[in-house]
Amino acid sequence: MTRYVVLAIVVAVSVMGVLSQSPIAQDPTYHLMADRRSLFGIPNALNVLSNLPFMIVGAMGLAAVFSRKTGDTAFRDRWLRWPYAAVFVGVALTAFGSAYYHLIPDNARLVWDRLPVTVGFMGLLTAVLAERVGVRLGRILFVQLLVIGAGSVGYWHLTEAGGAGDLRLYALVQFGTLLIVALLLLLYPAREPGTKYLVTGLAAYAAAKGFEMADGQILAIGQILSGHTLKHILAAGGVACIVRMIRVRAARLGPAVAAEPRW
Repeated sequence: MTRYVVLAIVVAVSVMGVLSQSPIAQDPTYHLMADRRSLFGIPNALNVLSNLPFMIVGAMGLAAVFSRKTGDTAFRDRWLRWPYAAVFVGVALTAFGSAYYHLIPDNARLVWDRLPVTVGFMGLLTAVLAERVGVRLGRILFVQLLVIGAGSVGYWHLTEAGGAGDLRLYALVQFGTLLIVALLLLLYPAREPGTKYLVTGLAAYAAAKGFEMADGQILAIGQILSGHTLKHILAAGGVACIVRMIRVRAARLGPAVAAEPRW
């Protein structure tokens, strides 16, 4: 019961803390990436092309989730494949949405970058909730969380179009999700193997956000890659850690799960 109380308090405080702030409009300088070099006729080429790893790891993840070799043995409850599928669908679609945005960065295109990101985040939150707290809770919240995630982007877009942009809900979805996932990992014991891969993936994403904030400073070191380009690569690496986690689970749980009755 104590864990539920702690979780509820943290969620409530986070929501109230974010919503008590003044509306946060999108900073127009956000679109001014440090690396605007063209390559093969592609503007902002490295920021565009560095989205390819998202498509690759997204496809790898979906293959792991739905293949007989791993998908049928990595999850004690087969329903758990769906939130993980949402993670990898979101990541794969981010490859297209982010590439589209980086070709001509502006608010209208940023919607298609952020929308699939929320699908991935909410899929991950559902998966961890289901595994750590209970599958029943995951089933109840799955669609609702996806709607909240997509709604946060829609709300931001509508407020921007109305001249009073507000990113608070989107910030809550992205950073609040990471906070809750981290808290779930601390409060609830692992029921399945491979947690270290998830933790490594989260650390990679945190590092990616750090590289994003140091976009220009990193490009200044040798004029090779910008912080934003490295953000894409590191974030994709973080997702690859989740793919690895599923494969490890399949290898370790395979015999036991295969022996369980399926009805």
